[in-house]
Amino acid sequence: MNKVILMGRLTRDPEVRYSSGDSSMAIARFSIAVDRRFRRNGDEQTTDFFNCTAFGKLGEFVEKYLRKGTKVVLDGELRNDNYTNKNGEKVYSMNIVANNIEFAESKNAAGSDGPGQSFMPNTAPSHNEAPDDGFMNMPEDMDDTLPFS
Repeated sequence: MNKVILMGRLTRDPEVRYSSGDSSMAIARFSIAVDRRFRRNGDEQTTDFFNCTAFGKLGEFVEKYLRKGTKVVLDGELRNDNYTNKNGEKVYSMNIVANNIEFAESKNAAGSDGPGQSFMPNTAPSHNEAPDDGFMNMPEDMDDTLPFS
């Protein structure tokens, strides 16, 4: 099994290109910064940077809604991205190919004008989601049944 789940912020605006041919496909490349969970004895926060790629409709979603600083949750697959450079040397690297991307904070918290939604290809939106913000509509009399206030 090859599955990666990351939560972080885009380090730059995505670069999007379209494949050539009769049915062009969006190819979005971006990177995210992910803070490590633990710090060592008062050290500063350590951050890892991951290169990511999204194809097709997910690539179009990235192009339309994601910008530098957007906090996302991404699940995908880890892929080898090895090549031989101009000097004939083998270069080894890794890339995350995204399968699903969700916003990890509301648009108000992000201070952006992007939508508060997620995009998962081949998944229909839930009928409980409001089209504006992605949050479930709660009945007004629900406050009486919650164990906290």
